[in-house]
This record gives sequence, structure tokens and C-alpha cells, in this order.
Amino acid sequence: MRRLQKKIMKLSIVIPAYNEEESITETIDLIEEAFSKVNIEHEIFIVNDNSKDNTLQVLEKLTQKYSAVKYETNLGPNGFGYAVRYGLERFSGDCVAVMMADLSDSPYDLIRYYTTMVEGNYDCVFGSRFIKGGKVIDYPWLKKIINRIANFIIRIVMQIKYNDTTNAFKLYKREVIEGVKPILSPHFNLTIELPLKAIIRGYSYTVVPNSWTNRKYGVSKLKIKEMGSRYFFILMYCFVEKYFSRGDFKRK
Repeated sequence: MRRLQKKIMKLSIVIPAYNEEESITETIDLIEEAFSKVNIEHEIFIVNDNSKDNTLQVLEKLTQKYSAVKYETNLGPNGFGYAVRYGLERFSGDCVAVMMADLSDSPYDLIRYYTTMVEGNYDCVFGSRFIKGGKVIDYPWLKKIINRIANFIIRIVMQIKYNDTTNAFKLYKREVIEGVKPILSPHFNLTIELPLKAIIRGYSYTVVPNSWTNRKYGVSKLKIKEMGSRYFFILMYCFVEKYFSRGDFKRK
């Protein structure tokens, strides 16, 4: 992989982790292996979302192994959105990516996100698994169908071309995170709140292909039956802001 010639922005990687004792070590090892090949200053900020297994003990060992790794425990309230928000209030970098703890996101894609942001001076870089160059591996067929329907509805309602809003794996400059506050979502609906607000409020973005691989260990924390109404609420919130706020929240 091409080595970057200079450090331009410090990259933070926020990883929410709930009961990920089986996955988190391999995830961090892969990230550090990839980043050892490039010159990108980075931190990996893992948010232990009050795990009930041995995740905490595993994280302690990882901080001893890698200087870039740090963790804190979110004592509550808990949930994917709460954990990500905890990290987004505390990261130290100039830009921040949200990655999963379960090996589903590729660190080499993240490096592509970063170089794209630097070279194009974009405020956000979004991944899509469903454009040329993107791919999904071992995606449960029912979840894939629901995903495509959800993203189609989002595109129609919000009148955008981006076709993978529900993909959590994205990169934002610090000023974008500040600019989309207050962040409301306590659960996985945060995955659509952040990019939709960024788009509505006038931040620049580009879309690059990325890959997604189904988790090797444990079980998914996403409960489809519980999330439908929550996604709908955030979508309607963003719809109202886009069409009825008269630009009051736009980037100044």
C-alpha cells in the first residue's frame, strides 16, 4: 500500500463494544496491521458499553499491547447509539470514523476513506456496499432485503442519491460532528441520523465503495423488529428539518 508522505489530520476510530470478547482482539489486530503500512496518526477509542462478558479484561490487554488503543466504559444509558455518542464526545482526532467491533468493516477501506478525505478536502466520506467495487460477504438474505428497501425509502423521502445510508461505517471531520448536534439516536438509528444531518446541513461528502463481512463470533446486536419505528422517527425528524426548518440549522 502506498505510504502517505505526511500527516495531515489525526484520525480517531470510535468502536462501540458490547459483549465482544471473542471479536475485539482480532478487530484491533487487523486495524493495527493495516495502519502499520501507512503514516497516519491515529487513536482507537473503544467504548465498552457495560459489557457482561470479559470484554473489559480483553480491552485492558489491548491497551498494553498497542499505544494507540484506549477505552472507557459507558455505564449507562446503554445501547449502540449511546455508546457511539459517548465516543463522539471524547475522541481527540481531527476526523473520526465509526467502526464495528465484530470484524465486519475493513481497515483498508478506512485508509481509503482517509486518503479520499485528505486529497479531496471532503467534510465526510461515506461508504457504500452497493456500488461498483463494494461487496458484502455472508449477508443474511432477509436482512439484505430489508436493508435495500430501507435505503430505497430513505433515498425517496430525502431526495438523495446515496444508496447505503444505513451503513454505520463512515468518516467525518470534527466540525461535522459538532455541526450535527444535538445527536438524538440511542440505538442503531444513529447510523442514518449522522449522515442525513450532515447532508441536510450542507457539509460536503463523497461516496466510495466498501466491503462488509458478517460477524464471525457472537450474535448481532441489531434487532430488526425493535428498530423499524426508531429508524422511521429519525427519518421523519430529518425530513422535517430539510423541508420546514428554512435552513436554520445549515452550516454557516
